[in-house]
Amino acid sequence: MMRRKNDNKRYFTRMGTRKKVHAFVRVKPTDDFAHEMIKYGDDNKSIDIHIKKDLQKGVVNNKQTDWSFKLDGVLHNASQDLVYETVAKDVVAQALDGYNGTIMCYGQTGAGKTYTMTGTTENYKHRGILPRALQQVFRMIEERPTHAITVRVSYLEIYNESLFDLLSTLPCVGPSVTPMTIVENPQGVFIKGLSVHLTSQEEDAFSLLFEGETNRIIASHTMNKNSSRSHCIFTIYVEAHSRTLSDEKYITSKINLVDLAGSERLKKSGSEGRVLKEATYINKSLSFLEQAIIALGDQKRDHIPFRQCKLTHALKDSLGGNCNMVLLTNIYGEASQLEETLSSLRFASRMKLVTTEPAINEKYDAERMVKNLEKELALLKQELAIHDSLANRTLVNYDPMDEIQIAEINSQVRRYLEGTLDEIDIINLRQIQEVFNQFRVVLSQQEQEVELTLRRKYTLIDKNDFAAISAVQKAGLMDVDGHLVGEPDGQGFGLGVTPFSAKPGKKAKSKKMFKEQLRPSTPPPKPVAFEDFKNERGSEINRIFKENKSILNERRKRASETTQRINAIKREMDVTKEALNFQKSLREKQGEYENKGLMIIDEEEFLLILKLKDLKKQYRTEYQDLRDLKAEIQYCQHLVDQCRHRLLMEFDIWYNESFFIPEDIQVSLKPGGSIRPGMVPISRIMSLGEDDQDKFSQLQQTELPEGPDSFSFYNAKVKTEQKHNYLKTMMGFQQAHRK
Repeated sequence: MMRRKNDNKRYFTRMGTRKKVHAFVRVKPTDDFAHEMIKYGDDNKSIDIHIKKDLQKGVVNNKQTDWSFKLDGVLHNASQDLVYETVAKDVVAQALDGYNGTIMCYGQTGAGKTYTMTGTTENYKHRGILPRALQQVFRMIEERPTHAITVRVSYLEIYNESLFDLLSTLPCVGPSVTPMTIVENPQGVFIKGLSVHLTSQEEDAFSLLFEGETNRIIASHTMNKNSSRSHCIFTIYVEAHSRTLSDEKYITSKINLVDLAGSERLKKSGSEGRVLKEATYINKSLSFLEQAIIALGDQKRDHIPFRQCKLTHALKDSLGGNCNMVLLTNIYGEASQLEETLSSLRFASRMKLVTTEPAINEKYDAERMVKNLEKELALLKQELAIHDSLANRTLVNYDPMDEIQIAEINSQVRRYLEGTLDEIDIINLRQIQEVFNQFRVVLSQQEQEVELTLRRKYTLIDKNDFAAISAVQKAGLMDVDGHLVGEPDGQGFGLGVTPFSAKPGKKAKSKKMFKEQLRPSTPPPKPVAFEDFKNERGSEINRIFKENKSILNERRKRASETTQRINAIKREMDVTKEALNFQKSLREKQGEYENKGLMIIDEEEFLLILKLKDLKKQYRTEYQDLRDLKAEIQYCQHLVDQCRHRLLMEFDIWYNESFFIPEDIQVSLKPGGSIRPGMVPISRIMSLGEDDQDKFSQLQQTELPEGPDSFSFYNAKVKTEQKHNYLKTMMGFQQAHRK
């Protein structure tokens, strides 16, 4: 077992056996298949390529004409169902047992990589590996009621050597100020700034998939009219906790589904301008990927060039890490594309030389560890109680003292100081510590009472505060000798400053409110409109936002004060430790005394030991308070961010509806109209032909009887289309208003 340790969590990885990467080939169906040049093996695990010799180059011609490639499977005229069953099903199934998995689609542009990975969203039967993997994950979760399993997803795009979050358009994410970067730590490679989204059901996962697909960059050229111009990595994160076992151990895994952009020969694709630049970046990154694969397949190579490009760096864990790796190479079956087909098959052969070491990823839940330790502590206390009972030590208590016991000790200390109690009976060490602690509490209370009594009768000034003394002398409250001058009846003087708000003659200036016009020719500035929105339609959420922010500031202030107290206790602990070390060294120099095997120490050293233990107790208490405050601050900050986001979102809706929608539509948006705030009436504004809900009803009637599992798929698809249609319409209104 290999152990990887972090600051707060412990990670354990069971060592697995090394295995080679599985490589499959899928041939794109065509009517012009080169039967004479491409032959399949009887076991469907090999491909033979034959090219006739060019007689024009002479009789003596040593150019290679035959190639044979051994693979794990050849998929020719295969359905999407068969492709998934053959390539991906086992990888996804093992992910729920704690094994990482990676499925990568590679090949020439237009060979069918995106169709294989994603499929078509219009037809449920033609869905690809990615939506099927999501379905399989949630089906397997339903079959495991003994485990609490959470699923999260992310969608990364690598375009022209830049990283982009395809789910950044969601309201809960928002635009990022800092660019995303690839970061490595002992737990592996992760993308800093990439949003990860919790999905509790299948439909939510499909919605995220469709949202990301609409944001992908595509272009058209002679080889493919919908060519992907970027590499995309859709990652499914799985975390499983046992509901039945009290074991603090749980497993995690992730599935990387990689859709690579296609390699292309510029003379065939005819790319120009921006598409040409994109093709250059794509070919360059795929070349670096092939270099990394060659290095991984060479057992003598020590250095693997993962950092040459963003693609290989992001896939470092997948290419040579502890995961189940599967490559699916898409090729053409036509004679005109034979050169590119050979190049893709060579890449697949090199990938088969790469070995990985799949292993179960185990982590330990700190909360469960604490509960198990508490149970073990309770059992040990019970055993101690049995031993004490057998030894006639019935008064020994190993539990922390409760409030009643502490109050009783405080009462004993007060009676001892008053003289009504001759001595305090000693029971155990915990009681001794609490007695000394209560002595300190009583002393502190007496000091406060004395100071309070003096302040009632006199005006107290610090003798070292020369500025205060000078001010009092100028006011005639103190003579030259430093004696205070007071009233005959003993009443002290009260000095203070009147608050600014209470001074006469000052009136608060009323704020100038933003006055709406019936229909301004130009929209008002957003800052001005925002103030008006906060006072009217957004007043309630603005009030909640201010209250949450006030609570957050109060918690931050308390945390700052607690931190100062912790620092003060720490300084006092350091001083006490130095004094204790000095006493120990002094005792060692003077000679140590023992009595029946026990070391004898003097009273001063004993008091220092008790003081240090008391300081440590205070330190732990204050530190726990600080941790609780930090948790509250984090929660309050989350509430403040939520309120701020909602306030800005509702303001944008109100601003667009108030100043960009035509006047004849405004009637519908007013109270009592046909729609609620934030929604645009489809029947009045958008000319979509057929209503989206009607489309979905038709899909339910035609598709669902054939595939009942397709409900979540189509429901997510319709919701995504509705959202993007609404956004397009609002953008159209704004552009029309500018014109």
